[in-house]
Amino acid sequence: METVLERIRAKITDLEAKIADLRITEREIETLEKPASAAKRKPRTTKPAPVVKQKRKASAKAAGEPRQTIGTAVTDVLGKHGASQVAEIAEHIQAAGRAIDRRAISFTLQALKKRGLVKSAEGKWLLAKARASRAE
Repeated sequence: METVLERIRAKITDLEAKIADLRITEREIETLEKPASAAKRKPRTTKPAPVVKQKRKASAKAAGEPRQTIGTAVTDVLGKHGASQVAEIAEHIQAAGRAIDRRAISFTLQALKKRGLVKSAEGKWLLAKARASRAE
């Protein structure tokens, strides 16, 4: 006659065998559900190669001048021309020879607004404070 402990060990062995079978089935289903290209790929074990940056066109850097940021360009336009709409700011920046779209200017204005450098009134943007001229 089996003891209680032997019956428990037998049930544990049966359950472990069922779990192993279920894990095998799970792996088979996962491989069937994955697209063929994903199943062939090996998991990455090494770091990817560093990305080589492309050289920029020779422009302001070649002339020895640092490139002006969008925020600086926007604040310069607002300082020179006063309150302006986004479209007007874009025109002034493009007239200065910089290819930039209105969306980038809008995002820049929002970031400058969060920093307290510009404010919006009646659809026009203006500098929040009169900034002291920089000594050059």
